Amino acid sequence: MTEMTDEERLRRVVVLTHPTASEYGDTDWERIGQTCTELSRLYQIVKEARVDLILYHGTRTDLTAAVVSRLRRSNGLMEIWKIAEDNLAVDSEPDYIDGVLSEAIGHDHVAAKVEHILRLKQLLRTYGIVGRSSRIKAVAEIIERMAPTDMAILIVGASGSGKELVARAIHNHSHRAERPYVAINCGALASGILESELFGHERGAFTGSVGRREGLFHKSDGGTLFLDEIGETSADMQVKLLRVLEDGTFYPVGSSVAYKSDIRIVSATNRDLTEAIGDRTFREDLYFRLAVVKIVLPSLLERKGDIQPLLEHFWRENSHLTCSDSALELLMKYDWPGNVRQLRNFADRMLALKGKGLVETDDVQRFLDEQYVAARNLPVSTGKTVEEAGHELIYHAILSLGNEVRMLRDLITAHIPGEAQEADIDESPPAGEAGNLEAMEEDMIRAVLVQTDGNRKEAARILGIGERTLYRKLKKYQLS
Repeated sequence: MTEMTDEERLRRVVVLTHPTASEYGDTDWERIGQTCTELSRLYQIVKEARVDLILYHGTRTDLTAAVVSRLRRSNGLMEIWKIAEDNLAVDSEPDYIDGVLSEAIGHDHVAAKVEHILRLKQLLRTYGIVGRSSRIKAVAEIIERMAPTDMAILIVGASGSGKELVARAIHNHSHRAERPYVAINCGALASGILESELFGHERGAFTGSVGRREGLFHKSDGGTLFLDEIGETSADMQVKLLRVLEDGTFYPVGSSVAYKSDIRIVSATNRDLTEAIGDRTFREDLYFRLAVVKIVLPSLLERKGDIQPLLEHFWRENSHLTCSDSALELLMKYDWPGNVRQLRNFADRMLALKGKGLVETDDVQRFLDEQYVAARNLPVSTGKTVEEAGHELIYHAILSLGNEVRMLRDLITAHIPGEAQEADIDESPPAGEAGNLEAMEEDMIRAVLVQTDGNRKEAARILGIGERTLYRKLKKYQLS
C-alpha cells in the first residue's frame, strides 16, 4: 500500500481546535490537517471535500450527537476522534465518537496515529469491507497479515455477517489471486453428494454417474477452496477432509488412484466448533488443521455505528435516497439477527418502494414489525438477555394455555348431547394454579412496561397481544 503524501493527508484530515488553541498544548496541528475553529467552517469543508477524519479538541462542548449526525449525513465513514489533553483512559465517551487521541504523547506520535487511522480506512476500502468500527478494522489487519501466507484460516461469524466477503479478500490479496477461487456450502449437501463434489467421481461409481467428473479439489488446484458451514459436515466426511489436509492427497469416489492438489483452505462456520468438539460432533484434530488462524467476525449488533455507512454503500447508485435522523436512530435500536444480509434486505426494499427521497420512521417501523412477526417462532438471536427471553416464553406459554383450554371446552361441548350441552363447564384451573398464572402474567406485563419505558403500544407488540387486551389487563392488575 502506497504511503500518503502530505498534501493528501491535509486534504483528508480536519482539526477542529479550540478558539484559543494556543492555550491548549503545543502540537502543530497545521502539519496534521486543515485547521478551523468554527463549526460553520467545518460544515463548509465537509460539504466541499470528502473528509476521512475529524479531530476535535476535548475542551469543546459543541460537538453534540446532532452535530455529528449532520456532519456524517453525506459520509457515514468519516471518523471523529477526540483530542484529550492527557493520556488517561476515558471510558465514558459517547457512541458517536470513534476514539480518543492523547495530545500528551507529542506531535510525532499524534501524526503517526493519524497515519495509522487513515491506513486502516484505506485497507478496508481495498478489501471491499464497509465500516469504521474498531472490530471490523481488527479483521482487516488480520487479513493484511494472513492473506500473503498459505495458512489455513477459519472464519467464525453469524449468518449474514460477511464470511465469504472476507474469504474472497484473503484470496484476492494472496499470491494465489490469479488462480481459481472456488466456494461450496458444506451444510447444503448430503454427505455422499458433498464427497463427490469435493473429490470428484469415476464413471459408474454410483447410480447415475455416467461419466467421470473432476471435483473441487482438482478445479481449485493452485488456488483457494472456501468451505462454508464446515461445522455441518458428517463424521465420515471429516475424516476424509483431514486426510487431504495432512498431505494434499485425495481419492475420487470409485477410484483407487490418489491425486494431489495444491490448494489453500479457507473455511467458515456460524457455530462454536470448540463446543462441537466437546459434544463429539466435530473432530479436534480437523479443527486444529482448519483453524491455524481464526478470524471472528462481529455481528451487526456489535458494530451498529456501521449501519449508516452500510446503507450509503447499498444506496451508492441511488444518491437520491437517504435516511432521516429519527429513522436511523430506530434502525440502531434493532438487534439485526440477520446481520448485514438483513440490512441489505431493508435497503433493497426501500429502493424498490421509495426510489428517492427520505426514509422516515414509519418506513422503518413497518419493516421492523414484519421482522418481529417473522422471527417470533424462529430460533434467532433477539438481543434479549436470557431472563428477558425466559419471561417472554413464559408469557406466550400462558397465552397458548388459555387458547388450548378454550379449544378443549369447545370440543367437549360439541360432543355432549342434549342437556349436557347446556351445563356450565368450568374451564378455570384450580385456584392455586390460577393464582400462579396470573402472578406470572402480571410480572411479565410489569417487566415489559419497564423495558419499553411505559410505551403501551410497544409493550403490546412485544407481548404479542392487542392494545385493547393489554389495557384490560392493566386495569385488572391495577398497573395503569
